[in-house]
Amino acid sequence: MIGLYYLDAKADTAFDVRLFTTVPGLTAFTQANVDTETYAIFSDFTFDISQQLSVSAGGRYTWDERRADILRQNYLGGGSPVFDGAGIAFGAPSTNFKGTSKFRKFTPRFSVSYKPTSDHNIYASYSKGFKGGGFDPRGVGTNAPDLNGDGIRQDGEIAAFLSFAPEEVDSYEVGYKGNFMDGALYVAVAGFYADYKDVQIPGSVACTVSVGGVATPSFCGVVSNAGKARFKGLEFESNARLGRDLLSGGDRLNLSTAIGFIDAEYKEYITNIGGVPTDVAANRKVQNTPRWTASGTLSYTAPVGAGSIYLGSTVSWRSKTYQFEIPNPYIDQKGYALWDASIVYTAPDDRWTLGLHGKNLLDKEYKTSGYTFVAANATTGAIINNAGGFPTPSLGREGTLTAFYGNPRQVFLTGTVKF
Repeated sequence: MIGLYYLDAKADTAFDVRLFTTVPGLTAFTQANVDTETYAIFSDFTFDISQQLSVSAGGRYTWDERRADILRQNYLGGGSPVFDGAGIAFGAPSTNFKGTSKFRKFTPRFSVSYKPTSDHNIYASYSKGFKGGGFDPRGVGTNAPDLNGDGIRQDGEIAAFLSFAPEEVDSYEVGYKGNFMDGALYVAVAGFYADYKDVQIPGSVACTVSVGGVATPSFCGVVSNAGKARFKGLEFESNARLGRDLLSGGDRLNLSTAIGFIDAEYKEYITNIGGVPTDVAANRKVQNTPRWTASGTLSYTAPVGAGSIYLGSTVSWRSKTYQFEIPNPYIDQKGYALWDASIVYTAPDDRWTLGLHGKNLLDKEYKTSGYTFVAANATTGAIINNAGGFPTPSLGREGTLTAFYGNPRQVFLTGTVKF
């Protein structure tokens, strides 16, 4: 296999952050365009050493270019004119940047596969992954380090501050896939190990900017290559036909299961504390990566006249999930399970279907993401509470602590027609 890949993507954003309780009428307006053009050539070859043993090798060479146009301007007297605000531009832009970054990378892949019989496959693979760098569309250029010490930040200094490097991963996997009892039972087991470097960590932080020559608390975006991470885990998947219609030969009762375990941790996480680069990996978590996940689906299919009816029920579970790298007891989600079910009738010759579906039938409340601007210890990440026992705001006198929840119970009908 030999192929070509091309992508031309544009990401545009514009928003106001109104800091009226910090400075009356103060708004931090951000407008950014970050365009990506990437293309690659890739290939993959498989050589059969014997009927049972084969090896594969592949590679991809990627050309990646990012172009950024970022403007950040303070306004006083209300919101920015872009959002029909009454604010008037105040001072010079804190970011007024245009720049380009180019990245090149070759990423190989190798695998070996052994099939003792046509129903069983044992394999091992290695691959390298690459995610291009870019520019933070929410960054503040005036916060770039003044390397010349002259109080004037040069374009190169601002570009280095707003940009982040590519992320790379070396990934290893060994596994087995097989069919038993004439295909009535399918089993797949895999173990994996992934070694990341220059991990890209996007975030939003409180910062200090100059407003009319006065240092003022504000909002800044930051994407950093924090350091190194390691993922390792196991995955299990199965599908079992528990019953068969003796007349039609169709499968009637099926049970499919999936279990995943992943141990994800930062091996290095460098952050700036008091002007000193500090490794805080021991107190950081990999976001949105539960340690355990599991699901099971029990389904039954039966003939109804010349058509058929399907009954299915699925239970899925995931363990505790951290929304951000810094643990936050207010928005992190403890382990939870969801229950879904479906009834679907299929007409003869599969001409049409009618289904009744239910999702999250127990109406479980669970957090899927969040947004936070509260003070935390820079090293340990522990939330700092004020005298009233509430989290201390980190954005001047303002703070944000918001959780977004998954969908509640849903019951709906579906219908399809084939012609």
